Amino acid sequence: MEIRWLEDFIALAKTQHFSRAADEQNVTQPTFSRRIKLLEEEMGVQLIDRNTLPLTLTPAGEIFLTAAERITRTLRDAREECHEIKEQQASRLVFATTQTLYLSLYNPWLEPLCRELSIDLELNLRSTAWTVRDFSHALLEQQCDFMLCYWHPSIDLFVDATADVFDFVKVGDENLLPVTSCDESGQSRHTLPGTRRKPIPFIDYHDNAFLKPVVHYGINHSAKEVHLTTVNQNFHSVSVKAMIKEGFGMGWIPGRLANESLKYKGLQLAGGPEFNIPLEIRLYRRKDNTHVGLNRLWSELIKTQPFTADSR
Repeated sequence: MEIRWLEDFIALAKTQHFSRAADEQNVTQPTFSRRIKLLEEEMGVQLIDRNTLPLTLTPAGEIFLTAAERITRTLRDAREECHEIKEQQASRLVFATTQTLYLSLYNPWLEPLCRELSIDLELNLRSTAWTVRDFSHALLEQQCDFMLCYWHPSIDLFVDATADVFDFVKVGDENLLPVTSCDESGQSRHTLPGTRRKPIPFIDYHDNAFLKPVVHYGINHSAKEVHLTTVNQNFHSVSVKAMIKEGFGMGWIPGRLANESLKYKGLQLAGGPEFNIPLEIRLYRRKDNTHVGLNRLWSELIKTQPFTADSR
């Protein structure tokens, strides 16, 4: 049974005339009459008394009319609700970021900015566990509208074949700081650069972590030779920080994540500024994404930080 048959039947019950009902349904009268006949065959009962003028419904037709009106009304309401949901989803921007940037920048900066611009954000919290390749793939395949991530020359964020598909706006700078726990006297438990005979226990990042190549780039390009022995690897900076605070070694974590612990002596710097590793914080999007909210956000960011907009 087709829904349009129910609509045909309701129109016929209202007009009590095949020709007028066919006009109302924008079909020819033969087509309309055939559909009413198919409806009756499907129900296995006569619904229209064709011996009266104007046409009337049989007792079975009266019962069926009530059901047809209820069904079509339910379907109409459901269709409207589905369209509303579709419109709401279309108006939202899907946002992805790393765990550290989510914890440090979403609530204090991005969410208030989007609220001010009347932009509805939808968070993809699964992205806090993504690898570098997961981010570029999600943006390329339009699984998210934009992403917030760290950038450093050592991070192979996009393969060359797809790099020109994206735009970015630099929204901030960051330093990876070498940190360690405090000893009993409140001093740094470990101090860079260490020695060959006594390398410093090192809390490293997993191979697929965003910051792994950055940290090793900094170590390899340090003005002083650094002596470390890896004792643990973690995916997230938060986990690296936790291991360091428990006294298992030293490691590099973002300044935004370290600052409060440094202020209240939960952590100490394990070395001077020469061991800091600078990197950028960027927002990326596809160039061909025409979402109105995304364009509004991009324009605001370029307006406030015009020197940082670029294509990559």
